Amino acid sequence: MTPVNARDRLIVAMDLPGIEEARAMVQQLDGVVDFFKIGLTLQLAPGVESLIQEVISAGKKVFLDYKYYDIAETLRKTVSMAAKLGVSFLTIHGPGTLVKAAVAGRGNSPLKLFTVTVLTNLDKSDMAEMGYSEHTVEQIVLHRARKALEAGCDGVIASGQEAEAIRKLSKNLLIVTPGIRPDGSPEDDQKRRVTPAQAILSGADYLVIGRPITAPPEGTPRAATARIAAEMQAAFDRRSG
Repeated sequence: MTPVNARDRLIVAMDLPGIEEARAMVQQLDGVVDFFKIGLTLQLAPGVESLIQEVISAGKKVFLDYKYYDIAETLRKTVSMAAKLGVSFLTIHGPGTLVKAAVAGRGNSPLKLFTVTVLTNLDKSDMAEMGYSEHTVEQIVLHRARKALEAGCDGVIASGQEAEAIRKLSKNLLIVTPGIRPDGSPEDDQKRRVTPAQAILSGADYLVIGRPITAPPEGTPRAATARIAAEMQAAFDRRSG
């Protein structure tokens, strides 16, 4: 088994006020992380496409987290445009028919598609309010993960609390885990949070981390990234040992 380099598996969420702040963060973290998530916070910011192209041209990767959800043909065309842009990961949302349309849209490009299961700021009471009172969060996550697998999706976005169950479902389905909070970090709005080590030992492949890096409780973003990467590396080594 090829050893995992934690630096390749850490994705920094660029949920920052604007493009200049995001660009500065990429520069500040140069040499310690190479994967960045651009999501809804920056979606309408002037210059976001230029930022994406800059990051990719610098040899780094972009996770475009727009959670696309629309009719099949629209989704197919949208995913095709994202693939041409050169992003590495893209999130979509919806049933198997939409996933299949997205898969068709990415064609032969290396773009990997991920479906969102249940957001990490939601718990059982939130899901009950949305009409899922007869099922646990894990049951909903597993159902959506199974459907994503059947439709040809590369992976899922899921909490570390469900990662172990998803890994039992499939060894090949990639698991990207947000809602990560290292020990000592504020809980913020994350209800199904786990530490970096807990997520990886449960089966997560990639971790998405925002505020604990971009606004750490102490020290600099670069120092916080190094600490988290070290914790991740120890967990990956332990998992493969």
